[in-house]
Amino acid sequence: MGGAMTLTLAALAYPSVLGLSTVSSSPSRVIADTQWGPLTEADRDFVVKVRAAGLWEYPVGQIGLQKGSSKGVITASQHLIDGHAALDTTCRKIAPMLNITLPNVASPQQVGFVNQLKSDSGKQFDTDFANILRMTHGSIFNTVAKIRSTTKNSLVRALADQANDTVLDHITVMEKTGLVDFDQTLFQQTTPPKLPDSDVTPPPPAVGQPEVVLTPPPTATSTPVDIDGIAGGGNTGGGNAGPGASPSPAPTAP
Repeated sequence: MGGAMTLTLAALAYPSVLGLSTVSSSPSRVIADTQWGPLTEADRDFVVKVRAAGLWEYPVGQIGLQKGSSKGVITASQHLIDGHAALDTTCRKIAPMLNITLPNVASPQQVGFVNQLKSDSGKQFDTDFANILRMTHGSIFNTVAKIRSTTKNSLVRALADQANDTVLDHITVMEKTGLVDFDQTLFQQTTPPKLPDSDVTPPPPAVGQPEVVLTPPPTATSTPVDIDGIAGGGNTGGGNAGPGASPSPAPTAP
């Protein structure tokens, strides 16, 4: 696949700012011309954002299965693991096709969310779990919609379709816990703290470090994008669900 792409040097660079902040000074700038359509800075950063989200939300789902004290939180935890395993499979498939470097660790801000939930217990865990995850998914939901409506790259468009369904599902299961404080959560979502770039940027992977794989659960219902269908059809966009990834050792929470 790589030989069919004409890449600019900028496409090799690791994204400068990731996480939940605005990630690019020139999001519409085309950094690579590929057989699936032009790749912009915003497209590249979106793929990395989806990967980074899974690197902390998947472990939080594992924690929720152990510490959740309500049926709603247990169900939401299962959805986190299921959904992000499938999204991660898609990210890891399309990233090398588009010459995008993916992180292996979430951003310090995201790791902070994990650590906070690790320290919680009982009702406090359930409440923080529901509100943190509702806030973060609400924040990324608008980004997904913007990428889906503007990208000219069919691989990124297919990932955005999958992410839209997954994020909406996760927003819904958080709300169904009955624990979301909408006044507080929506305020935090629309008025995020001004954090330094280093707090919202996942570190690049160390040279030679094995790629972290988010293993689908045995009862997975979410499925990754059928990349072969998109690649075989050229720059046509869209994508149907395909088989899940082969089981690999699950990561531990950061």
